[in-house]
Amino acid sequence: MAVTPDALRHSALTHVEPPPTLAGPVLALWWDAHGDWDRAHAAAQAGEDAASAWVHAYLHRKEGDLGNADYWYRRAYRTRPDLTLAAEWSAIAHALL
Repeated sequence: MAVTPDALRHSALTHVEPPPTLAGPVLALWWDAHGDWDRAHAAAQAGEDAASAWVHAYLHRKEGDLGNADYWYRRAYRTRPDLTLAAEWSAIAHALL
């Protein structure tokens, strides 16, 4: 089965643990959709690539720490989007999957 953004979100809402094949920023998105910001943050923070930085930025934006979010958006070579958090989650998931 191919992982799509909808399948990723559905998995996070219906399972206790992520699929073992998920890693890095996609794993962080799974934990975020699952409602575990701390695990999502740990997974995003573990990566040093631009995709991990993007998810890291999104998570700090969600947290309300916009200064920290902007730092991570710069590390991801992006600017803070003018999107809802749900729309940004979907945009990241579509880009990474």
